[in-house]
Amino acid sequence: MAEHEHVRVAVIGSGFGGLGAAVRLRREGITDFVVLERADSVGGTWRDNDYPGCACDVPSHLYSFSFAPNPDWPRTFSGQQHIRAYLEHVTDVFGLRPHLRFDSEVKLMTWDGERLRWEIETTRGTLTADVVVSATGPLSDPKIPAIPGLDSFPGKVFHSARWDHDYDLRGKRVAMVGTGASAIQIVPAIQRQVGRLTLFQRTPPWVMPRVDRAISGAERRLHRALPFTTQLRRGLLWGLRELQVQAFTKHPDELGLIEQLAKRNMGRAIKDPALRAKLTPDYRIGCKRILLSSAYYPALAQPNVDVVASGLSEVRGSTVIAADGSEAEVDAIIFGTGFHVTDMPIAERVVGADGRTLTESWKNGMQALRGASAAGFPNWMTIIGPNTGLGNSSMILMIESQLNYMADFLRQLDVLGGRTALDARPTAVDDWNRKVQERMKRTVWNTGGCTSWYLDASGRNTTIWPGTTTEFRRATRRVDLAEYEVIRKAEVIPKAEEKQKAEEEQKVSPAEKKKASRAEKKSEAAA
Repeated sequence: MAEHEHVRVAVIGSGFGGLGAAVRLRREGITDFVVLERADSVGGTWRDNDYPGCACDVPSHLYSFSFAPNPDWPRTFSGQQHIRAYLEHVTDVFGLRPHLRFDSEVKLMTWDGERLRWEIETTRGTLTADVVVSATGPLSDPKIPAIPGLDSFPGKVFHSARWDHDYDLRGKRVAMVGTGASAIQIVPAIQRQVGRLTLFQRTPPWVMPRVDRAISGAERRLHRALPFTTQLRRGLLWGLRELQVQAFTKHPDELGLIEQLAKRNMGRAIKDPALRAKLTPDYRIGCKRILLSSAYYPALAQPNVDVVASGLSEVRGSTVIAADGSEAEVDAIIFGTGFHVTDMPIAERVVGADGRTLTESWKNGMQALRGASAAGFPNWMTIIGPNTGLGNSSMILMIESQLNYMADFLRQLDVLGGRTALDARPTAVDDWNRKVQERMKRTVWNTGGCTSWYLDASGRNTTIWPGTTTEFRRATRRVDLAEYEVIRKAEVIPKAEEKQKAEEEQKVSPAEKKKASRAEKKSEAAA
């Protein structure tokens, strides 16, 4: 990377959000941009999470870009390898390689109010950009709880998003901490090979069957020959989820039937009443993300698995101790404890117009205008920002809506012309978030009786969008300039230049001035 390279747009991250932004920039005719990626390849979450059993819980044809349909998905729910390969394919098909800057972790982004641009320090040098599009995503920085004694544990410790493939689990005594989306995939994948598996469960999840199957060769041939059939399949999957949203956002009391189906699913595999009691949630289904697995409960019923209905509270040597006092001797501890979602680490590295970091600006909770723009951070946008998450559908739908907003943001800057920046008005940000939080009050995520990763430290839901993807798309179709302060760079001629200009004018002879005046009058007469 050249020292102090300047680009029109700097995109941070190369997962779905970052690559989607890059494709949209190209399609808008913008080629003066870079994609800064801290790793050595694209993929984001789907590069980092390669643990055993890793797969998506959204159907393949919906969990992909609408502008890059893939007729060759091998299964209805794709595994990590296929999704990562898809993102590599998108990178090549849309010619994004020249824009990628690998091993370029952003250390600091600082707004330069004089020049109206961002100065970006990376591990490979410094560059500047007129606009920053932050697409680091909420599932990028693993969260490991502070457990007393963990530092002195003599065995192996790692997070699900940093899986150690060199460590052989065969015959080992393993502690699995957490029962979220990663854990319910890992447990069935490793249960058969480990000697003993102890699962630490603070809160049991609601688990529905995973109706997964191989997509036949005939189906794939049909999708290749008639591309509209892929669109039709995607549309049906989308429509079903749009209809389901009402129950989550407006009528949580109607979810009882779904709970009965989930309990029936558990009962088929878990015959022990005591274990069934441990695994039965005491909150409304949907309050935490509904998990999909047909192998999780059967794995927990195996004789080499212990379920501890309590969180891990202490480690003493090789002994792990739960909050309820139960103990187990283990050789390895695997954390499936999620990510820094409501306290995005990138926010500590963004310094806005008033010299404050985004973390400081968000000390009372994350909030942004239409999930994209934060007040005091001109020409800075985030993809998958505050309150853009989904509890029941595909995040790619939300990402594409935010790309529409990003594209119009850049168009507005072009229309305004000159050195210009747009800064979200605090009143507009507050108004947007007040409406979002008002709608959130009756949703299952706020009324369901659980504590989820959707909530921040103060108990506010800054993660989920409390409506349909259609509503969000409508809200982000255009940038309303009334919601922004337009900042312009004053075209001031430096004093040295003024002096030089005056001197040059003095050098012009009276005859030349008279000649120029006659020419000007002649031109006016002709007009």
